Amino acid sequence: MIPSASMSDRYDFSAGYPVSGMVDVLTVLAIGLLVAGIVGTIVPLVPGGLLSLSGLYLYWWNSGFTEPGLIALTVLTGLALLTLFAEFFAGSIAARAGGASWRTTAIAAAVGIALMLVSGPVGLLVGLFGTVFVLEWYEGNDVDASLTAAWYTTIGVLASTVVQVLLTTTILGGFLIAIFVF
Repeated sequence: MIPSASMSDRYDFSAGYPVSGMVDVLTVLAIGLLVAGIVGTIVPLVPGGLLSLSGLYLYWWNSGFTEPGLIALTVLTGLALLTLFAEFFAGSIAARAGGASWRTTAIAAAVGIALMLVSGPVGLLVGLFGTVFVLEWYEGNDVDASLTAAWYTTIGVLASTVVQVLLTTTILGGFLIAIFVF
């Protein structure tokens, strides 16, 4: 005969839920935010790094500020902040590296976002490329320099997305290792 625990050992009557085998709702939410962070880096206008940071600190708060450890928390926070930096500034840095002015970069960002709302990610890329090309050509009458700036901007935005996906995936993996392995 298999010994069984009494009902009071398996059920917390004061809280109204089973004691053993229950997954903490806030842990699931924290992991969900970390996964949403990865998705958010692909979906325009969704702050993937901020979602990852929220999931990380929700779990840390829920654990009584004990898990993940301070070193893991610091490293994962640094990766999330780097993700936010890439999200907000990598496209502008790429545009400047390609020779676009700050004015062109700002206008291209506004046009790209407006077109993205109408036609999705393709609108964002076409809006960025077209705006940078036209404004840089208008300012300098140099087709080659305008194309270079437009390509740098567009490729920079795409590369930024890849970097963000890699960083948020690393955050999720590091979190899971820090929590469930160590």
